[in-house]
Amino acid sequence: MRVLFAGVPGAGHLFPLIPLARAMSELGHEVAVTSMDGGEPVAASGLPYLPLTPGVDWGREIREAGRTKRPELLQRTIETNSADREAFVPLAAHVNSAVADAAVELATQWRPDLVVYDYQFPVALLAATVLAVPAVQHDLGFVRTPRLRALMLAEMADTFARYGVDPLPQPAETIDLAPPSMAGPEPYGCFLRPVAYNGDGALPVPLAAPAHRPRVAVTLGTVPPKTDGLTRIERVIAAAADTDADFVLATGDLDLATLGTLPDNVHAHGWVPWRALLDTCTAAIHHGGSGTALAALDAGIPQLALPDGSDRHINAHAVRDRGAGLSATAEEIGPALLDRLLTDTALARTAREVSAEIARMPSPTTVAKQLTALA
Repeated sequence: MRVLFAGVPGAGHLFPLIPLARAMSELGHEVAVTSMDGGEPVAASGLPYLPLTPGVDWGREIREAGRTKRPELLQRTIETNSADREAFVPLAAHVNSAVADAAVELATQWRPDLVVYDYQFPVALLAATVLAVPAVQHDLGFVRTPRLRALMLAEMADTFARYGVDPLPQPAETIDLAPPSMAGPEPYGCFLRPVAYNGDGALPVPLAAPAHRPRVAVTLGTVPPKTDGLTRIERVIAAAADTDADFVLATGDLDLATLGTLPDNVHAHGWVPWRALLDTCTAAIHHGGSGTALAALDAGIPQLALPDGSDRHINAHAVRDRGAGLSATAEEIGPALLDRLLTDTALARTAREVSAEIARMPSPTTVAKQLTALA
């Protein structure tokens, strides 16, 4: 059987698809991943990558769609840094429509028997419908997507109609990575254990060695540093200097030269395998990305989320409301907050409870076997 995975070009959208894609491949199915410009890093996972519409930029197309078609939605998106999801996803729908012909052509040539797609990339649902094969929507974190899907498909109604698809289709199944206790009052879809993929490299030797005192993993993800600067990381570093713990900055290729000399207990390591790093840590501090938060929950350690936009407030509040971590603004960062993160026994206990819950969720192999029955 052939299974095509599709998603928005970004690590936070494509990397969560990889564990299920690998499980499908290990079961003997032929698998490929497709995305727009920027999705190429997924090829490092060893999965075949099929580029879609080379030269078409996701972010630029969203801004253009807002400027020319829905300026009121673009304004709301800008004002909230994309946190207003009901403004952002209709703009994303217009980008989906812009690449519809390319997506249908690619699917027609590759001939999948099953399509699995990131919820912000429903053009894959269109391609699957045209080919009369089942499509599975893959959610990413704690965002509840039924209403957002309806908004996106409504914006794409003319595109679907152009292909003779009416009424608007629904996916054959929806995959939910949120632990059941954090999935909201009305869970939906098929639960899938969130298995982290952060690349296949090993931890640097200094980090693989046992820590001699509490260690805290710190990251701002792949998007926030480029858009929001270093304010939050600067505040974390300042507070860390007065905290009895070691802090590991997993900041990728972000230039930290403007920070000057780091405190003795703060260490910059660039890109490291986030999930592996968490296994050596007492706590985590991050931007609120869904994959980052789920990895910390899986590791069973308390986390401090510093959300700044997109779906990151939703993820941060889900963790906070479950009692497995804290959520704060940049202005609230200080030694007292970091001390609570490291010493609050209720946070640590709840984080371990959620980790045990995640371990009981269906594995990618189990879900892969279930999905093959759809085709």
